[in-house]
Amino acid sequence: MAGPQIIIGEDIVIASGAVIHDDELSEAFIRASGPGGQNVNKVSTAVQLRFDAAGARGLDERIRARLIRLAGSRASREGVIMIEASQFRTRERNRIDARERLAGLLARAAEPPPPPRKKTRPSKGAVERRLKAKSGRSGVKKMRSKPPMD
Repeated sequence: MAGPQIIIGEDIVIASGAVIHDDELSEAFIRASGPGGQNVNKVSTAVQLRFDAAGARGLDERIRARLIRLAGSRASREGVIMIEASQFRTRERNRIDARERLAGLLARAAEPPPPPRKKTRPSKGAVERRLKAKSGRSGVKKMRSKPPMD
């Protein structure tokens, strides 16, 4: 991931000045599904990371709105973003993975939106070439047909 270096216990800072303070994150550890043998039934290694984007103090309004929109179904109506990480077998690696994914989401939200599309028109020569090609194809197809019966 091309995001910032994630260290547990520290704030997540994005280049554009957006900050997620460590005390605004809450984690719950749950049992992961899938392969892992007996370990998966005994140890809660999966992480549910919650971030209250609506109440975050390190985000401006534009980034906050874009972050909630980009989060999609991971965001609740109240603006709380929940990320589940269960890819790895250790709790610590899943914590880092969840924070990296949140940081990546924040980095995408902090990017400026693309400029609106500029309408363009095909050149006169391009229109003429297209029409000439169409009539050429039409002529080829007419030549394939049976001659008319007289």
